[in-house]
Amino acid sequence: MTALPAPVRAPLSAPEVLARCRESVRPALEEAVGRLHPWVAEMAAYSFGWCEVGGAPAAAPGGKGVRQALAVLGAEAAGADGRAGIPAAVAVELVHAFSLLHDDIMDGDATRRRRPAVWKAYGTGPAVLAGDALFALAVETLAAVPQGPGAVRLLSAALADLVRGQADDLLFATRPRGGPGRVTPQEYRAMAEGKTGALLGCAAALGAALGGAPARTVDALDRAGRHLGVAFQLVDDVLGIWGDPAVTGKPVGGDLREGKKTFPVLVALGDPAARGLPALLDSPGRCAEAAALIEAAGGRTAALAEARTHTAAARALLVGAPLAEGAGEELLRVLDFLVDREL
Repeated sequence: MTALPAPVRAPLSAPEVLARCRESVRPALEEAVGRLHPWVAEMAAYSFGWCEVGGAPAAAPGGKGVRQALAVLGAEAAGADGRAGIPAAVAVELVHAFSLLHDDIMDGDATRRRRPAVWKAYGTGPAVLAGDALFALAVETLAAVPQGPGAVRLLSAALADLVRGQADDLLFATRPRGGPGRVTPQEYRAMAEGKTGALLGCAAALGAALGGAPARTVDALDRAGRHLGVAFQLVDDVLGIWGDPAVTGKPVGGDLREGKKTFPVLVALGDPAARGLPALLDSPGRCAEAAALIEAAGGRTAALAEARTHTAAARALLVGAPLAEGAGEELLRVLDFLVDREL
């Protein structure tokens, strides 16, 4: 009797890929957080949306799990079982959570994912402590794998770039909008690569390294993730001015009211036709006028064009790398999904 061919399964959509990877990582992430001091573990669980203040279970909205997915897919792209990338996924997700806890304090952001930020819910000192604990736990997680020394070096390099990017971002707020001291779009690109791209690149590279990929593949995934991070940040900048609050969870023009020097703003400030923009930015009640002037000066168009450039660069790196077929295709679908929110 002739055997019937195995049924062909439809490829998973990008949200399904992200969900698959989150589900595979969640038990290991919970186990790692459970090793912390109980009070610190509660704050960490709250930051992930697993519990309320006091520890009662919750199902609050968490993140997409992008970094977790990149680590698992990085391992699969190397031809390994996705489980090989789980320690990388856990470590990078812990570092991401640590950075968000500290970012919210530095930026004075009172909410995160439609809930009080950890520092508002528990206090500034406890939130700093929880962030420090998550960072230490990330290093411990990677140090325990057979490739520990090399994995920790990869994470440390990404952290150094993340800190540089965060430092630049904080300093941008102190610099003038015009004149020789103004922030340039080139400086903004470098900041975004460090603050957002370094950890995305690290996630994919770490997963590939733990999956046994050669150095050339690890490097290609790192660089692709960095381009993805810049594109992701640029799209976030566009959504921060023109996005739908029902989708973004942010008020219309929130970035303008906060005076953030985002890429569309920087481009517009360099256009002589937008001479009146600084005065509008200094008037919180005139955000709609500011947004219209930024768009007329080409800020929105330039940001989206720049995002497309970095998306194309990331795609070229992934297509050119020797990746396992299925995982490589899933990586490309995730990339497109993350930057097509406005493109």
